[in-house]
Amino acid sequence: MFELCGDKELKTLLALDPGDSIAGVARKIDENRETIRRAVNGLETTGYLEYDGGLYIVDDAVREAGLVFLTAASTVSPPTISEAYVIPHFAGMDFAYTALDAVYVWTRGGYQVARTETDYPLFIAVRSEDLEAWKRFFERFEIPTARDRQPADAIAGSLQIVLDPREQIDAEMVDGRPVISCSETVAFARDHYATFESALEMLARMYDDVDAKSISHTEPVTT
Repeated sequence: MFELCGDKELKTLLALDPGDSIAGVARKIDENRETIRRAVNGLETTGYLEYDGGLYIVDDAVREAGLVFLTAASTVSPPTISEAYVIPHFAGMDFAYTALDAVYVWTRGGYQVARTETDYPLFIAVRSEDLEAWKRFFERFEIPTARDRQPADAIAGSLQIVLDPREQIDAEMVDGRPVISCSETVAFARDHYATFESALEMLARMYDDVDAKSISHTEPVTT
């Protein structure tokens, strides 16, 4: 009952979807696989998790209690930018990074634009039916949400979430992060060529199916 549950164990419990592998959980929360293996072994030993062709939480009440603790702790120590990329995995709902973050994810962090440490929006596609639930989820962490990027002086703190509601989410996984397809990402970058010219060149070098010669530009992105 009184076994210790450290930060790695807590993040594992919160990020785990039924049937996940150890490697899958590690990628979601940006942790070393062996570190999470040790955390999972401890959670199995103490009875929090079980393995049946994948990992499963024995009692979801433990997971919810962990989320309550984490959101309470966030009022004392607000999420950092890197932690903000992990938090959506705790919601238990489908999502995919889009817009600026799709470019960021597909370039594997190699292209960052139009954001600073004091003004950092995250762009996330969600199912329309989950929109209000996502708003409530981020409210628990006191992170503002909107359909469009808000001016930095209109929000408290540096983080904000820009939600893009869609009828369905067709996500691909890149380094543990769900993201819109590469083709849609390239189309977005082409539509905003002035901002993403270098990103398009980077994507063309990284992926064989991205043709740099077919790039055309229209107008700069509004962020």
